Amino acid sequence: MRAVIQRVKSAEVLVDGRVSGKIGKGLLVFVGVARGDGEGDLSYLTTKLPDLRIFEDEAGKFNLSLREINGEMLVVSQFTLYGDCRKGRRPSFTEAEDPALARDLYEQFISRLREQNIPVQTGEFQARMEVHLVNDGPVTLLLDSKRA
Repeated sequence: MRAVIQRVKSAEVLVDGRVSGKIGKGLLVFVGVARGDGEGDLSYLTTKLPDLRIFEDEAGKFNLSLREINGEMLVVSQFTLYGDCRKGRRPSFTEAEDPALARDLYEQFISRLREQNIPVQTGEFQARMEVHLVNDGPVTLLLDSKRA
């Protein structure tokens, strides 16, 4: 699994013009599921994200986690994180998991974060979405469970 994490002052996702999810200060997380991803990949990301120290303390150092600042998380499914652009000019998505299997891991991802009392809003799986954000920093990071 891959996650692109953006520290935000606010973010929202729209589906067909309606707000699907909206947060204040926290993390916007784009999540992609690769073929063969499973429990280990899911566990890695859901354990790492809430305690990742990417928010600044009083001294301006990255010492605080989402949990410590009482932040929120907006999770958006993004199969294009597995787009392979090495050959030709059109990305190949053969590394992305089948949508039915990916949906299950995506939903488990959200559920596990909520079980940890993380306030989570979401986009809509397989929908065409508009994502609006105010990036804070900007801070953008990539987590890949296969490179852990």
